[in-house]
Formats: sequence, structure tokens, C-alpha cells
Amino acid sequence: MAKFIRQLIYLGILFTLGCSSVSDDNFSEKGKLAMRDVGHNLLLSNYDHTSIVLPVIEIAPKKFSLSFEDNLEIYPDTLVHTIQESILKSKLPQKYLVEVLHCDNGVVAYSYEMNGDVDENIIPCLGRNLPKNCYSIHLKFKESSDSQFYNKGPIYIGLAFLGLTVFFLYRRSEDIPPTNSDKANFVRLGKFKFYGLEHKLEHDGIEIKLSNKECELIQLFSAMPNQIIPRETLVKKVWEDKGVIVGRSLDTYVSKIRKKLKLDPEIKITNVHGVGYMLEIE
Repeated sequence: MAKFIRQLIYLGILFTLGCSSVSDDNFSEKGKLAMRDVGHNLLLSNYDHTSIVLPVIEIAPKKFSLSFEDNLEIYPDTLVHTIQESILKSKLPQKYLVEVLHCDNGVVAYSYEMNGDVDENIIPCLGRNLPKNCYSIHLKFKESSDSQFYNKGPIYIGLAFLGLTVFFLYRRSEDIPPTNSDKANFVRLGKFKFYGLEHKLEHDGIEIKLSNKECELIQLFSAMPNQIIPRETLVKKVWEDKGVIVGRSLDTYVSKIRKKLKLDPEIKITNVHGVGYMLEIE
């Protein structure tokens, strides 16, 4: 069960990371494509049909830089409209900050902010054109509660999947009755606890070690308490089935077991003459 849960968690993590990666990569590609479309239209507004738009660079998460091969004149009205149109076509978030910077010193020549609402947009200096020069345009998308969920939605889904899976398996494990292996790994013999796998008896905190043969004999006796077990059965199970021929070994080992069981007077091994032995427990 534990191994199964670990495998499900591993798959859930892969799912979460995979979905997150796809979402981020998709946003990056769409952002670059939108900015390239902006650059193309700005050149057309300058009647420039020959120079090229340089590769769009994502200089930070969700922040893109657009630059040009030649100088151009920037018309704020055209810039605002062109960027907004490209953003809408690409279905990108409507909250972003735009900065126009001089290429030589990085000084901001013009900037404005879009907040997804006409009354909250900050667009200064419309109608005042920037003279022809070398400019780069930076656009940074701003986080919002909606965009955060859009971008991190797969992560939330993956975590919810993991939580529900672990909860379901935990509840299910509570409903499954314990198997023999889940129970205490001892057999009670009077006041003794017999640990077959550990080859020992325990009495009031005292441990008594058992040899292999002693352990095998006690296992047979404990399986049939207060019943006579024929001598032939004991010999066959413990010795002959393993290819060993014995003489008086059975009597010797029974004598050893009796000594170890003396701590509890209510339990004893009785010799039924001519038949076998019986483990008596009062």
C-alpha cells in the first residue's frame, strides 16, 4: 500500500510540473509573438517596409523586450492602440506596464500602465510624439488573482489530486480488517508469549531463547493444545521430512522445552505412554 501511494504521489508531481511547464512555455511563446506583431505594426506606422524587428527577448518572467534594426519615431497613441490590439488577439492578460527606453542609456522616454479598466488605466502624454531615435520597448504583465489562478491552475489541480488520493487510500486502509500479518506476531501459551519467527518465549518480560528444533516442536504443540500428537507425527514433521534419522532426539528436546516452561505451572507437556505427547494448558 505504501509503495502504491508513493507511486501515485510521484505521478501527481509529474502531472503538476508537466502542466505548469506547458502553461509557462505557452505564455512565453504567445508573449513573444504578440510583441513581434507590435513591432511590425510600429514600423508600418513609420512607413518602414524594409528594416526588421530584432528577436523578442523575455528578459524576466512575463517581461518582454522589443527592439528594432533602425531608428523610428514613437507615437504614444499608436503605441497604446497597437499593443492593446495585439494583446487582445493573443488572449493575454489585460494588466501590464509598458516602458519605452533609449537604447544608449536605458533612460525611460515614455511609459504607461494598463489595469484592465478604462478608469484605472494610466496613459499620459498622448499626442506628444517621441522624436526618431533608437528605442527598445519593454512590456511586463502584472499578476492578478485571475492570472495567478490561470497560470497556477494546473498546480492546484495536481495538489488537489494528490490530497484526495492520499485521503481516499487512508480511509480505505482504515476500513480493511487487519490480516494475520498485521496482528501481534506471537501465540499465547498460558502466561507465555511464543514468538515463532524470533525463536523465543517471553514470560513477564523475560526472554527465553529457543533452538530451531525447540521452536518447531512448540509450533506443533501450540497448533493442537490439549490434544495428543502421535510421536511419529512429531518425528516426521521435525526430523524425517528434512531427511534426518533420529533415535531419542525427540525425548531430549521435549525435556528441554519442559524446563523452559516451568515458569508457568499451569502449562506442561505430558507423555502419553506408547502414543505421543500432549501440551496441556489449564
